Amino acid sequence: LTSVITSLISVVAITVILIHLDVRLGMVALVAMPLVVGLTYWFRVNSARSYRAVRRAIVLVIVHYVESLGGIRAVHAFRREPRNQEIFEDVNARYRDANIWSNRLASTFGPAINLLGRLTTAAVLLYGGYLVVQGQLTLGVLTAFVLYLRQFFDPMQELSQFYNVFQAAGAALEKLAGVIEEAPTVPEPSSPISMHEAKGAVAFDHVTFAYREKPVLHDIDFSVPAGAVVALVGETGAGKTTMARLIARFYDPTAGRVTLDGVDLRSIAVQDLRRAVVVVTQESFLFSGTVGENILFGRPSATRGEMEQAARAIGAHDFIMAMPNGYDTDVRRRGVRLSSGQRQLVAFARAFLADPRVLILDEATSSLDLPSERLVQRALRTLLRGRTAFIIAHRLSTVEVADRVLVLDAGRIVEDGAPAELRRGDGRYSSLHRAW
Repeated sequence: LTSVITSLISVVAITVILIHLDVRLGMVALVAMPLVVGLTYWFRVNSARSYRAVRRAIVLVIVHYVESLGGIRAVHAFRREPRNQEIFEDVNARYRDANIWSNRLASTFGPAINLLGRLTTAAVLLYGGYLVVQGQLTLGVLTAFVLYLRQFFDPMQELSQFYNVFQAAGAALEKLAGVIEEAPTVPEPSSPISMHEAKGAVAFDHVTFAYREKPVLHDIDFSVPAGAVVALVGETGAGKTTMARLIARFYDPTAGRVTLDGVDLRSIAVQDLRRAVVVVTQESFLFSGTVGENILFGRPSATRGEMEQAARAIGAHDFIMAMPNGYDTDVRRRGVRLSSGQRQLVAFARAFLADPRVLILDEATSSLDLPSERLVQRALRTLLRGRTAFIIAHRLSTVEVADRVLVLDAGRIVEDGAPAELRRGDGRYSSLHRAW
């Protein structure tokens, strides 16, 4: 930035000096300025387009690369290597062509500015030489003018290089600005209500929700007292996960309100809400790092003793200690060194350490085999004790731990009651139970 400011000051100061030395030669020198301005405008318009094309092309390359590596087993299984190679060659060719375009513009703009400087110097020498021969100008003034003229175009060259970098950075900034300026779907409350010690009572007050224009929940109205365990049951697409996301305030309802201890979630400070409500999903996402670091993710301020106590309570301590470095064992990317059941137990320990008042289990046991499920079921009873819980599951063994079952169909609650009571009936839950 300092060099740019210095160059700008130099251009202005030298322009004044050139005109002061000789107005006639100064006018000849300034004839090049409209050409410089026109060339700069041409470069600005075309370079902006070319650098945007480069950014779009590199995004396609990265997306294809990540998808191909992430789904490498599927690529091998369905013999997709030749087709993936064709796609890569296509997106890579776009990236190459976009780079060639931008480099061609940059290699034209800079030398063109330099050429204009040389031509202007030549014109000044010719006209100045003529004036010297005619006795209208001294040789000393001409020499000084030419030396200052060189000092005039050197900063112009530096400014052209800076402008090239500026255009490239501007194209990258457009992408970042688009993300930064994106309005949050769940805005912070303007006057947040502090809730340090939530009890865990959850209620849906005539809630309707739509993804864009498509309604998925219709006038949902129910309340759950603190400490109750509720199972959300229904076919795929019935709205179970959407309800869980509304409770966690990943979305806001289109109509109605969701409350925690009688307070609208939209009015609760986000930090307090995230401390009170925790979601455990089917994926059981683990970060690169140690087992202990992944458990501490639930409450980073916890001590090592509290972390180990959480793992013992869930039943994960024994398998963790059997690993090479115990709690300091690196689980690698996404926890690939652990089995599905072990990853789920680590996720449960993380949630137990966070100690939320409301716990949401979204298909938390659906991907487990029977031995792993039995291990997780024992941990589940410990995890649910003393807190409000919402369980989304298709397995009967998971639903049976609930005090209450809500059966959803097409975004509406069609049945509500205790599991044993609904089993004895002749409704949707009974038919699902028989199908299980």
